[in-house]
Amino acid sequence: MTERRSFKWPALLTSTGRGIAFGGDYNPDQWPDEVIDDDIRLMREAHVNTVALAIFSWDRIEPREGEFTFDWLDMVIDKLGAAGIAVDLASATATAPIWLYDKHPEVLPVDRYGHIVNAGSRQSWQPTSPVFKEYALRLCRAMAERYANNSYVTAWHMGNEYGWNNRYDYSDNALHAFRSWCKDKYGTIEQLNDAWGTAFWSQHVNSFEEVLLPRHMGGDAMVNPAQQLDYERFGNDMLLDFYKAERDAIEKICPGKPFTTNFMVSTDQCAMDYAKWANEVDFVSNDHYFHEGESHLDELACSDALMDSLALGKPWYVMEHSTSAVQWKPLNMRKRHGELVRDALAHVAMGADAINFFQWRQSSSGAEAFHSAMVPHAGEDSKVFRGVCELGAVLEALSDAGLQGTELEHADTAILFSAESEWATRCQTLPSMKLSHWHDVRDWYRGLLDVGRRADVVPLAYDWSQYKIIILPTVLALPDVDTRRIADFAQTGGTVIIGYATGLVDERFHVGLGGYPGAGNGLLRQMLGIRSEEFNVLGSEAEDEPAGITLSNGMTTRLWQNDVTSTAPDTQIITTYQGPAAADWELDGTPAITTHSYGAGKAIYIGCDLDRQDIAHLVGLLSDALPLPSDQTAADSSQTCDARILHTVRRSTDGAVRFDCYLNRSKQPVEITGIHGEPVVAYRCESVAKGTYAIMRNGVLIMRSER
Repeated sequence: MTERRSFKWPALLTSTGRGIAFGGDYNPDQWPDEVIDDDIRLMREAHVNTVALAIFSWDRIEPREGEFTFDWLDMVIDKLGAAGIAVDLASATATAPIWLYDKHPEVLPVDRYGHIVNAGSRQSWQPTSPVFKEYALRLCRAMAERYANNSYVTAWHMGNEYGWNNRYDYSDNALHAFRSWCKDKYGTIEQLNDAWGTAFWSQHVNSFEEVLLPRHMGGDAMVNPAQQLDYERFGNDMLLDFYKAERDAIEKICPGKPFTTNFMVSTDQCAMDYAKWANEVDFVSNDHYFHEGESHLDELACSDALMDSLALGKPWYVMEHSTSAVQWKPLNMRKRHGELVRDALAHVAMGADAINFFQWRQSSSGAEAFHSAMVPHAGEDSKVFRGVCELGAVLEALSDAGLQGTELEHADTAILFSAESEWATRCQTLPSMKLSHWHDVRDWYRGLLDVGRRADVVPLAYDWSQYKIIILPTVLALPDVDTRRIADFAQTGGTVIIGYATGLVDERFHVGLGGYPGAGNGLLRQMLGIRSEEFNVLGSEAEDEPAGITLSNGMTTRLWQNDVTSTAPDTQIITTYQGPAAADWELDGTPAITTHSYGAGKAIYIGCDLDRQDIAHLVGLLSDALPLPSDQTAADSSQTCDARILHTVRRSTDGAVRFDCYLNRSKQPVEITGIHGEPVVAYRCESVAKGTYAIMRNGVLIMRSER
């Protein structure tokens, strides 16, 4: 396993170098120079103390090949630094200048149909192109040489959202690199043939030079799923290698300053295997954009729970989010009153020590002109900018209270996330193409919140042995080594909850034989005490068929039911399929959810899909079978537990100071009692009596207490 880089947090230009970082992407090259002084005036008014600079500025820095113009950037950095605003300086390679594409069109990516991905947007380059890498690294070295000793530059920001437009490249450069990657992974062609199951459809290859990319093969052609999964891994690794090359080029000249790049984690996207990427940054950063609708806050918290795990519990950085609407979704909803501040404080409550927006000043032209910003088109006399100023003051108060550097307390339940299983669920050859591992993680996260339990979201590859409960929702591709870890966790007293489509294949996309789930050569079945023979898949595509099947406890499954044909003598059946639809599918009385003792622990099997409400119902039914939650978020037993409140605790590393954060998940005011400490933030809150607060819609209460 790759050794992780040491945690290193960027300093601010405060007297101590500490404080919650607050600001956003700053793009002064979009505006005339005279706007800069006005920007800095407004930044000071809004309590901005950091900006990300030069992310999209390659053509301004190098307007013609080899001709570098740094005077304008020097001026901007000097003005910002003199105003006490630190700079997170980008490598500026996210968007290449048109002259480079004009001279070297061979650097452009190729899609799976063989079409060239043309220039004009972001990241229109091949991660495996030696020509592009030469130009990018030359720019990185020029940037490092110019700003290595600039005290106002306190961090380096590599690229931007790696993989946004070039996650999948099918160029000849990619083909050659994929062959080398496969050779490094498998060593011999016999090992690759075995892993890919090439005996099927006459796909045997005699050498690594015969290995192909999974390009377009015809209208209804089905790609070898093992080949496709390896291609996903390859694409992740090639972009990670490119990031490391940029980082290393700058670090060789400018050592000592922290490096990061912005991940893209929300429950609608998680393009990379960020469990790998997190090893290669000095502090973890994320771009998160809210999901419209009633899941807004819960989805944010679920994504942040994964970010906190990727950061190994250390503070992490919100590099981008939005003050209000974006412009790239089918439905671009604005934020309601209070949500600008509430969302930012929710990130803080989930472990973030930096709150940044895209972008500082809303563009007047270009593709993101209607993307909201800190200074909107309406200018400083606007609700949005007043909200930005209000947020800056709140974050400064939290900094003064000592919140920066405290860490989020862990829950006792871990929902395990696997980027490889998310990729695998997109395969076009599964029993159902409606599976989504990440969405099932989100539904479990929300279902637990609905019964007053908070979970962490932890990468499968990480250490989760300290938890009491682990949940594996649709962890489709489960390697034997991880199946063994899960069994050992249960053996030593842990509680394991296995979802309906977990462990169907291993990391090579090979199906385990002998019945489902087949992971670990039958070890997962043994632990669960069940055996399933077939999948029953429902869908609206089948006319005059049931839309769902009820369970004997009143829940409903609508997509997938496992036909459990045998159980161990000591397996306890929690609920069965029941009713006319179950009888129609010959499932009436078949076990749907079971529990089985395994060593000192317990294995619970969820043999069908459940929605968020039924997950909450089930957790309530299983309360006697689940370990009691640790008293991690209550100052004493008088603390009110209300599922409408998201409650987290951040604590200093010595345990002397704690911050209790309360956020209203509902649309109605919620009154909470038994509150201890002194209020640092009471946003949209009212003190009703001593220790009792009413938290309004979009309200946040943050209390500070000392041991």
